[in-house]
Amino acid sequence: MTREEYNKLFHKEQLNLVAFKRLMDCDEEVLRLVNKAIEKEREECAKIADSYADGLERNYSEIIADKIRARGNNE
Repeated sequence: MTREEYNKLFHKEQLNLVAFKRLMDCDEEVLRLVNKAIEKEREECAKIADSYADGLERNYSEIIADKIRARGNNE
């Protein structure tokens, strides 16, 4: 994740609203930010696998992409 992506996610998840709290008092907000970053990275990895799909029928790349996306639902 780039610094710019981090900054956008930081503000999108409104972590800036808890900037003056102690870190230990922001567990939920920090966890939400981490989970969003993981979700975003997982989707980017799945898109790479999707890019190898030939479009004719489901191939291993598409199955791998589905498995990557599903990881977020198994936690």
